[in-house]
Amino acid sequence: MYVSTTAPGFHVAAYRVGWYRGAQARLVWRSQRVAGRRQRPPRLLPGTRSVRADWQRSLAVRTDGWPPGAYLLRLDAEHGHQRYVPLIVRSARAAGRTVLMHAVTTWQAYNAWGGYSLYRGADGAYGTRSLAVSFDRPYDTNGAGKFLVYERALVVLAERLGLPLAYTTGLDVHRTPSALRGATAALSPGHDEYWTPQQRQHVTRARDAGTNLAFLGANACFRRVRLEPGPSGALRTVVCYKTSYRDDPHFAGPHRALPTHDFRQPPAADPESALTGVFYEGYPTDAPYVVHSADHWLFAGTGVKRGAAFDHLVGVEYDRVTPEAPTPARLEILAHSPLVCNGRSSHADSAYYTVPSGAGVFSSGTMRWVEALMAGTRDDGRDHGMDGRTRAFVTRTTENLLRAFAVGPAAKIRPVPRDNVASVYGT
Repeated sequence: MYVSTTAPGFHVAAYRVGWYRGAQARLVWRSQRVAGRRQRPPRLLPGTRSVRADWQRSLAVRTDGWPPGAYLLRLDAEHGHQRYVPLIVRSARAAGRTVLMHAVTTWQAYNAWGGYSLYRGADGAYGTRSLAVSFDRPYDTNGAGKFLVYERALVVLAERLGLPLAYTTGLDVHRTPSALRGATAALSPGHDEYWTPQQRQHVTRARDAGTNLAFLGANACFRRVRLEPGPSGALRTVVCYKTSYRDDPHFAGPHRALPTHDFRQPPAADPESALTGVFYEGYPTDAPYVVHSADHWLFAGTGVKRGAAFDHLVGVEYDRVTPEAPTPARLEILAHSPLVCNGRSSHADSAYYTVPSGAGVFSSGTMRWVEALMAGTRDDGRDHGMDGRTRAFVTRTTENLLRAFAVGPAAKIRPVPRDNVASVYGT
């Protein structure tokens, strides 16, 4: 660990996130007192405007004996400040398990520590943004914002159900073609925007071999990125030039790398809907989630009828089924939610399809799905007005999904989707 602090000392405590009879975390390790020191300022790399923390190591944390899982390391400074460091202890194998695929490249894309992210520079402008961001720096704010909002509640629910689980990251799926081999299901959490072509290829292969997929957010698999090394090792830099992809020397030069921009954009267009079934459309919105196929097995036990609505569940970004985009055959729209985004009327859709291997693929179509698992509870820091009724509906639906997907290819045990795209959209 690399720590910079003005406090004379600090301690580190490691917590494994899970159910734990409602405690939702368990202390697994605590450090001795570590002397604090203030380390050098952020280093800005010219050209890509990447920020690095070229610091000296403060302590080493051995994870021997820690079970695979999602961890939060809490740093407590002697002057009272706290910060988190999220850590995934990877599973050795995925066979027969539901895999939680944590979205670390997206965490890094939005990380503005040092004044720069893939969205803005120190002056707040898009034109001065980083074109590549480094894992060799802390996360901003409390250190674990994306994990706490978009992933933690899913971990807690999956562990409460007692399913055989495995833990990995999108980066590890990129690196290891066999990372999902034999998995019953792979779960993409609430905000999983930045993927490499290799990650997408390996997830698609897993689906075609019988691994069920669930996209429990919106805007998933939207940006194509490249991973490059950094001072601390391989795959330490996330490259995404976006609209400036022609300035990428690996694209324009002899390497002829794929452009690092939206998957759907030419050149090398490959829209995400071919995998997810839905097409990212907009931001921001806030709208009720409206059930369409109330008799679908995913909604069993929720008591919903067609037209049932759940306030604020659609937002802040959303996806919809877009017939003119590449869309899997026999796709069923499960929820069809009217909304307005930037003055334009549209819909958000939850969708489900299957492939010849029997694998089922579910997409929620809203970024608030995982957040809704905490709606109305003490952990609900950003519920956007969602209430306990919404939490109960999303929780039961997610339980149905995870239990079915944990058994094996969904089409072998559950009804196949009813292709209703034409009837819903009049095409």
